[in-house]
Amino acid sequence: MTVALDHRRLRGGQGAWPRHGAALAATAFALLLLFARDTADLARLYWTSTTFGHCLFIAPVIGWLVWLRRAELAELTPMAWTPGLALVALGGLAWLTGAAAGVALARHLGLVLMLQGAVVTLLGPAIARGLLFPLLYAFFLVPFGEGLEPPLQAVTVAMTLPLLHLVGVPAQVDGVLITIPNGYFEVAEACSGAKFVLAMVAFAVLVANVCYLRWSRRLAFLVVSLVVPVIANGLRAFGTIYAAHLTSVEAATGFDHIVYGWVFFGLVMAAVLAIGWRWFDRDPDGAWIDRAALPRIGWGGTTPWLAAALALLIAASFASWAQAIAARRDVLPVRVALPAVPGWQRVAMSRTAPWSPHYPGADHYLIGRYSDGRGHDVDLAIAVYAAQAEGAELIGFGIGPLAENDRWVKVASEAPIAGGATIRITAPGPVERLVASWYRVGGTLTASPARVKLATLKARLLGGRQAAVALHVSAQGPRARDGMAAFAGALGRLDAVADRLTEAR
Repeated sequence: MTVALDHRRLRGGQGAWPRHGAALAATAFALLLLFARDTADLARLYWTSTTFGHCLFIAPVIGWLVWLRRAELAELTPMAWTPGLALVALGGLAWLTGAAAGVALARHLGLVLMLQGAVVTLLGPAIARGLLFPLLYAFFLVPFGEGLEPPLQAVTVAMTLPLLHLVGVPAQVDGVLITIPNGYFEVAEACSGAKFVLAMVAFAVLVANVCYLRWSRRLAFLVVSLVVPVIANGLRAFGTIYAAHLTSVEAATGFDHIVYGWVFFGLVMAAVLAIGWRWFDRDPDGAWIDRAALPRIGWGGTTPWLAAALALLIAASFASWAQAIAARRDVLPVRVALPAVPGWQRVAMSRTAPWSPHYPGADHYLIGRYSDGRGHDVDLAIAVYAAQAEGAELIGFGIGPLAENDRWVKVASEAPIAGGATIRITAPGPVERLVASWYRVGGTLTASPARVKLATLKARLLGGRQAAVALHVSAQGPRARDGMAAFAGALGRLDAVADRLTEAR
């Protein structure tokens, strides 16, 4: 087939590309430098987190996708398009929201949106439409999906237990703990298969675009790519525990790490590809850009360097706004003390099964044990902040009742105690305890992490009290729930308790 090209348009496109490409490269570099903390956070997550290790490959894949379209892109003429600045502003707003609320996901999403907006602004709507899939694929640069871990843990447990019973292993389950005669296994976040599923989703979306044209086949491949790894992860967990039943826990878990890391994922990926191979329907030599679908917009044009300057000005305004609100802090008392609780006396902390929450950035941190003299012993832990900031916040990874790599692990969520979010945790021994949590931010008392973030966002953006307090009540033993409920009742209004700790005197 012979294709006739407009050589004048081709020369025009090639002549404009160096200017627009240079402006885009400079803008992207400046954005990454302007938001250097988030750029460094993303790089650290990509390199150190097993859950988000697949993100290391996203940028090279995007480059490859653009390379596939290079000949067709050369036929198009880039234009600086000012309406694309709206996407830059949307990204800046998302970033500011994340910075104010202490939500890293929103900050990272905002940075990616600003970079996407720079592409649309510096290259124009036609080229952005031609690069639509690579641009959208850039969302996989955002580390997301940690919320999948609890439901995937439940699915893994639900699959593993019947299989163990089927082969005659006397297994019992308690939350995320599976016990066999050799010992017990925690179906932890790392064992939920979330990192496996997230990597497979990124892989499946790429294959669906590169290898399929029909949407029905794309959707079918995506469904298979989700179902197969979830089933495979359940079989992997079953195999690990069954191997431990036949040998030892140490031998089985060591073997599991090798198989999961180097062989298992590759085998499942190959199996998914083999399932979908026969239905591939994209011509490898076919066009990647549908010229008929490209928008023809002649308004909103400007010079590339002016557009670059405007994009950076918009992004910098949000960064400056974040710096201004980060300076807000309340004045706290120089010293704070645990409250006196009617009917309860302070006693020595436990040495046999010590526990304490993790708040590395708190301005004040207190923990103590109380006894009512009738067999109830309860721990009270309090963290107080003059203001929340990165690394000094009420809610975050490894912050709160359990630290990262803590000897205590969460078994299950329990019914609330006095309105507090309650979890059951365990430590080697085994020993168990209940922990109930409340948070006070900007006049709001809540047990919900989501409401904590919303209250933090409101306080940071709209002003008002910046001080924040976390309260945790914990106890061990069969009467733990009764003792904690009685202690919370004796404490009185928890909002008043928290406010007394933040009032300068």
